[in-house]
Amino acid sequence: MTSDSRPKRVLITGASSGLGAEMARQLAAGGNDLALCARRTDRLEALREEILAAHPERRVEVRALDVNDHDQVFAVFRAFASDLGTIDRVVVNAGLGKGAPLGTGRFEANRETAMTNFVAALAQSEAAMEIFRAQQGGHLVMVSSMSALRGLPKEITTYAATKAGVAHLVEGLRTEFYGKPSYKFTVLYPGYIRSEMNDGVAAAENKMMSSTERGVRAMVTVIEKEKDAACVPPLPWAPLSLVMKHAPLPVFKRLI
Repeated sequence: MTSDSRPKRVLITGASSGLGAEMARQLAAGGNDLALCARRTDRLEALREEILAAHPERRVEVRALDVNDHDQVFAVFRAFASDLGTIDRVVVNAGLGKGAPLGTGRFEANRETAMTNFVAALAQSEAAMEIFRAQQGGHLVMVSSMSALRGLPKEITTYAATKAGVAHLVEGLRTEFYGKPSYKFTVLYPGYIRSEMNDGVAAAENKMMSSTERGVRAMVTVIEKEKDAACVPPLPWAPLSLVMKHAPLPVFKRLI
């Protein structure tokens, strides 16, 4: 809750399914009002009805948004701010997982991932910070990935690079606003959490897969505590982060 005891107003992109939809459910259960956006408005409307049936006291606004339409990003964020009066927190969650090894004729797939995961995230961060600067405060949450901790090979090379890039956007903002406590910045580094994006993961990875509910519970805990950064869920990913960052390359390559 905010200092004046009203519910926080949380904007979530990519909210129609997976991690975004589950964050909406859990944040609503925790007493937050919501601004939800994604391309699939039928799913957003169904999610809105589900949340209001469980929590009729909540306010849930929904709008269509393709994050690669950058003008629309600014228009939708501004409209939500107008609808709700203020936006306390923005969760940049929309993303894409496709990719191919560089130099194998699949530039279009890697470009699409780069545009969605980095350039569109930049647009969302710009739109969020426009609102936060105007109201002199706010909490920006970036959903990065454990893959951001070190360059990764083959089809995940571009994806990992984009997730490192968006983490650095937020780190840069944290440095800029250091000493101004009304501004908060959080980077989430999720490991394997069940969602539409990773339905086709390999068997070895699947053994480390968290349920959507458990994984998102860890994410929401970090968000509500306004931590600077966290690997989620903390086990096994916090210990593994040290291995990912510091293992010698021959050892690291064998592990992945």
